[in-house]
Amino acid sequence: MDIHDIDEQPDNEVLFREIRRIQPEVRPVTPSVEQPADEELQLEGVVLFCNKWCPGCRRARLWMEEHHIPYSEYDVTRNPAASQQVKEWTGGNLTTPTMYINGQIVVDWKVDEVARLLL
Repeated sequence: MDIHDIDEQPDNEVLFREIRRIQPEVRPVTPSVEQPADEELQLEGVVLFCNKWCPGCRRARLWMEEHHIPYSEYDVTRNPAASQQVKEWTGGNLTTPTMYINGQIVVDWKVDEVARLLL
């Protein structure tokens, strides 16, 4: 076990390597490339609205990868359109993760609700 401060967590690729070492049958799904900030938001399938430091976002990414669910992602700290979209869905709050799942919105990491929509 390796414990880190939240701001000093290892890159996802380091975590994926360790997961593959422990559970070789698990094959992470690589998320779609994040859309540039000046492009219109693409809301199809599963889209995560996250940031790099959010623990709930990390859990959501890992869960998606463990369940082999492809997703795309927008960083709300770098993409003004994504930030604005989340605020519209949440009544003005910039809550992460917020997920668009086939037309349904899930605010915050609610694993039971996400599982109900995807599994």
